[in-house]
Order: sequence, then structure tokens, then C-alpha cells
Amino acid sequence: MSVAFTKEESSETAAETLLPDRPVSPHPNLVTLSGLKLMQTQLEAARADFEAANGIEDVNEKRRQQASPLRDVRYYAERVRSAQVMPDPVNHEVIAFGSTVTYSRDDRPPQTYRIVGEDEADPKSGTISFASPVARALMGKSVGDVVEVGEQELEVISIS
Repeated sequence: MSVAFTKEESSETAAETLLPDRPVSPHPNLVTLSGLKLMQTQLEAARADFEAANGIEDVNEKRRQQASPLRDVRYYAERVRSAQVMPDPVNHEVIAFGSTVTYSRDDRPPQTYRIVGEDEADPKSGTISFASPVARALMGKSVGDVVEVGEQELEVISIS
């Protein structure tokens, strides 16, 4: 049915209900087991939000309220489907996906991060994506190695 035959408040209302898909990284969808569980939880939350919006009687408001959860359902369903769960590293000699790394950077105090998947990365919580410049520079390195990231040098202090 053409938009001309539906009750729309404006063309802006229609545009609000058709959100573009969330961008998907070109990198492999590597995740930790906890990262997969987090994505599954986010998928279920998006589905619940979508279902909750179903109860709204005003069709325009219903569409607006369903737009974001619907986009998230599409995103997380695909990310869960394509997830490649990586086992925790058994060797702490070299930095790998899932390693927790402490490094020093110039005059700053040491920093500690766990290298995880893109959807579970949160630097404020101590995790960084394996695709980040810092993680890419550190992968395969050992304690005592020094790497350059941009104009800074990072020295690996510990791996766990």
C-alpha cells in the first residue's frame, strides 16, 4: 500500500520508523563466551522492547517505539548467528584474544585491559576490541616487548 493511503502525521513520522541498520564490522565476529551471552541478553531485551511497543494503540507512536528495538533485533540476531566463540587462552606467554594485558605508556600509570570481541568491548570497564589499534599492536607480544601505537610506545608488563 502506498504511503499516500495510510494515516501518517508527516513524512518525518514515516522516516522515524525506518531506521537504518546498525553498521556491522568487516572483521570476524570473534567473541568470548561471556560476550556471546551478553549479545543473547541484548537480543532478548530488544525483542521484549519490540513486543512491549506492540501494545501501543496509536499506529504512528507504535511504529516510532518499535523502530529502535526492531533495528537492534536485526543487529543482535545477526551477531549471535555469526559469533565465533574463542576459548580462553591457555598460555600466558604471548598476548592472544581473551588475554588480560597490563602495559605502561610513556609517563602514565600502567593500564590493564582484556582483549575481547567488538560488541563486548568497553574500555571504561577494562576491555578493548581485538580490532583496536592497541590490541592489534599487542597481539603476539610477550612480557617486556615494546610496541608503537601512533606516536607512543607501550611496554608489556604482564599477561594473564
